[in-house]
Amino acid sequence: MAEIRTVALAHIRDRRMLQARSVGKSAFYMAGGKIDPGESPEQALHREIREELDAGIVAGTLETLGVFEAEAFGHPPGTRLHMTCYLADLTAEPTATSEIAELRYFTTDEYAAMPESAPGSRLVFERLRALGLVD
Repeated sequence: MAEIRTVALAHIRDRRMLQARSVGKSAFYMAGGKIDPGESPEQALHREIREELDAGIVAGTLETLGVFEAEAFGHPPGTRLHMTCYLADLTAEPTATSEIAELRYFTTDEYAAMPESAPGSRLVFERLRALGLVD
C-alpha cells in the first residue's frame, strides 16, 4: 500500500482553523505538504509554510499536535496519508502564494459541510474540537 508522508500546520484564529485551496483544486487542505528526502518533519513544515503562506513560524511556538493517518484525498484508492501535524504561531498574516488559490478559516461544522473535504483535515478538526480549541 502506498503511503504519503506529510506535515501540516493547525493554525487557529478565533476558534477556526486555517485551510488552503491549491490552484486547480476544489478541496481545502491544511497548509503543509510532503517531506522531502533528508528533511526532518520540522524542516519540511518551515519550508512549506514559507512556500504556501508567505510567513514563518514564531520561534518557540511549534508544538506537535499528533500524527494522523487516513485515506489520502485526491490520490489513487488505497493510498494512505501519514501526516505529522503541528500547532504554531505565524510571524506574519498568512498570504496565499502563487500555488495557493484561496485561504479560509473554518469551524469543524463549516469544513464538514464543504462539498469536498480531506479525511486528514477532518481528523485534525475532530481532535482540536475535543481539545476545546476550535468550534
